[in-house]
Amino acid sequence: MGLPNCPKCNSEYTYQDGDLYICPECAYEWAEGQQTEEEGLVVKDANGNLLVDGDTVSVIKDLKVKGSSSTLKIGTKVKNIRLVEGDHNIDCKIDGFGAMKLKSEFVKKI
Repeated sequence: MGLPNCPKCNSEYTYQDGDLYICPECAYEWAEGQQTEEEGLVVKDANGNLLVDGDTVSVIKDLKVKGSSSTLKIGTKVKNIRLVEGDHNIDCKIDGFGAMKLKSEFVKKI
């Protein structure tokens, strides 16, 4: 019978110590059948500040808009962002452009 992978880092090198399972890679310990907390999506801006849903951010460089001849200018304020999984991890609506997806590395928190 194989041991479960670590619920925190998904390491396969877990071992059992009494009633606990232990991960040697991240040092996480859990009991069999224990509900693990679902860690939320962690998204940081260009300066390393943690972003959350509803934040207001500013674009830090001119960005070409795919499928359009216009450019999203530096300093454009984006209100009420929504964080999502994926490469472009910010969903938002920008006045004059509509719904867009942005990469967090091109914005800073205001």
